[in-house]
Amino acid sequence: MLDNFKRSINYLRISVTDRCNLRCKYCMPAGGVTKKTHRDILSYEQMIEIAREAVSLGITKFRITGGEPLVRLGITYLVEELKQLQGVYEVTMTTNGVLLSQMAVQLKEAGLDRLNISLDTLDPVKYRELTRIGDIRHVLEGIDASFEAGFRGTKLNMVLLPGVNDGEVAAMMAFCQKKGLILQRINEYTLDDLQSVDRRYYAERPLPCRLCNRIRLTADGVLKPCLFSNLEIPVDFSNIRRSLEQAIHHKPMNGTACSTRQNWQIGG
Repeated sequence: MLDNFKRSINYLRISVTDRCNLRCKYCMPAGGVTKKTHRDILSYEQMIEIAREAVSLGITKFRITGGEPLVRLGITYLVEELKQLQGVYEVTMTTNGVLLSQMAVQLKEAGLDRLNISLDTLDPVKYRELTRIGDIRHVLEGIDASFEAGFRGTKLNMVLLPGVNDGEVAAMMAFCQKKGLILQRINEYTLDDLQSVDRRYYAERPLPCRLCNRIRLTADGVLKPCLFSNLEIPVDFSNIRRSLEQAIHHKPMNGTACSTRQNWQIGG
């Protein structure tokens, strides 16, 4: 489906939870987030209902995000169901990799096409500082496990943090080449101001607004047409199609700011 600016919207990012097993300094509060009850979060069946209608409108790609999607039980069920929808080209997932060594085979068997793994540094001490509680060994084990499970074309997401890891790009490129990964650099930003995107470094993300082809579904059942916008459309389960059409129709040409949610609540 085309939006009002003739962009083809064919990509839906689905946040399955706002919980995470890390506390990355640029993403989450040190103390974590207030846990939502099951009643506040969409069931997998509801997500599948929305996905089915989205496919009928031309969505061909789904990305499962969080928070951290692997902390939600039964995530392989969602992968399996999304893959069975007629017209779906690709189902992918963004993960911090901490639980990937335990889940890689199950995810591959469920039909997951591709992974993005978040890793901002190869320095164990710096990794611990950035994530507040993380052990880089778990991520490295997850990367190896994903390759052994058969995943190829895996992207490594590296947020470029001035004065922290911006001198590690060459080392990360060498690591990716050795492991058969694709480095995807992400310029640091805050959601409350699109102009906060630090563009002093070359990076593949975030994309320019004119190239944006996506909408987002939050774990609590809200469609967001734009990452840098407060506009939200609660899913009306009596007319899911109309909710999706509204989200695409109201997608702005350019984002400006989002002051009502943070990254862990949207999935980036």
